[in-house]
Amino acid sequence: MTITRYRTAAIDGLDVFYREAGDASNPTLLLLHGFPSSSHMFRNLITSLADSYHLIAPDHIGYGQSSMPTIHEFDYSFDNLTDVTEKLIARLGLDRFAIYIHDYGAPIGLRIASASPERITAIITQSGNAYMEGFTPFWDILFAHAKDRAANERSVREYLTGTKTHWQYTHGVPADRLELIAPETWQLDQAGLDRKGNDEIQLQMFWDYQFNLDGYPKFQEYFRTHQPPLLVTWGRNDQIFGAAGAEAYKRDLPNGEYHLLDAGHFALETHGTEISEYIRDFLGRVIG
Repeated sequence: MTITRYRTAAIDGLDVFYREAGDASNPTLLLLHGFPSSSHMFRNLITSLADSYHLIAPDHIGYGQSSMPTIHEFDYSFDNLTDVTEKLIARLGLDRFAIYIHDYGAPIGLRIASASPERITAIITQSGNAYMEGFTPFWDILFAHAKDRAANERSVREYLTGTKTHWQYTHGVPADRLELIAPETWQLDQAGLDRKGNDEIQLQMFWDYQFNLDGYPKFQEYFRTHQPPLLVTWGRNDQIFGAAGAEAYKRDLPNGEYHLLDAGHFALETHGTEISEYIRDFLGRVIG
């Protein structure tokens, strides 16, 4: 029987919530969630893999059960979310680990990996983008907002609505798989977005995303130089980070393992069993 423990670590005066399961003597897999979700997105994957792996899934600051300081109390940026994650890794004594990156988790995880390649045993990416090819028209208004916040804030706020959150979970999903999406998934995410002051946090994170692109050359150089084992499990119908973003990894990591699933952005909700099997086989071969 899998036991998941729900824990909190104090990092720089902030509470960082994380889920932990599995024997710590087993290989570690660090699970990094994206927008607008939390470690909740990994709940089923944790249950599936905990017999063989040690799993850690934190909530980023401003998301899930972690602290949500205001934008005046914390400088929300991907650099600073990475810094908090690094300090959690140190607190937990994780010397070597694989990373699972999704959405916002990609620029965080790849900052960590490219800064200390020797710690990374493998990378699993599910719509975790690292190439310009991955951006779809979904990003047009977000990049316009990055250039002119005032002129585009009203349009960008649509991305914080329940309608848009529900769409993130359901777009690109085959009709026969829609019934696999538990309604509490997107409802829980929306409850997080609807907290007082969270809209300002998300607008700041939207604006800061532009600076992740400056890191892409470093991430890609890390791929080419260190050739980390790579598993891609990406929704081919994802309209947020398109399948071209998955294919682009082949340029620098031709020996990676690539699976485009008949899924959308939150592929774990509809193809969790397949992804879990791919991970178990992949990690079993590359790290034991």
